[in-house]
Amino acid sequence: MSFQAYLDTIEKKTGKSPDDFYRMAEEKGLMDGPLLKPAVKADQIVSWLKAEFGLGHGHSMAIYALLSGKKKPGD
Repeated sequence: MSFQAYLDTIEKKTGKSPDDFYRMAEEKGLMDGPLLKPAVKADQIVSWLKAEFGLGHGHSMAIYALLSGKKKPGD
């Protein structure tokens, strides 16, 4: 499955686009400019997304990769 396919599935499940996840992470104080703050760890993002959106580990890690700059939409 491509990274973009993960993002598409997440959007179908949650109704949230990648930009929405960036905005929500900013509102939660998790971002430092365009990337996650260095102190923010994957498990913190995974816990948030599992609790708030019911995402599984793999889909939550895709959002972590997006927010941390490891991947981008279209990959």
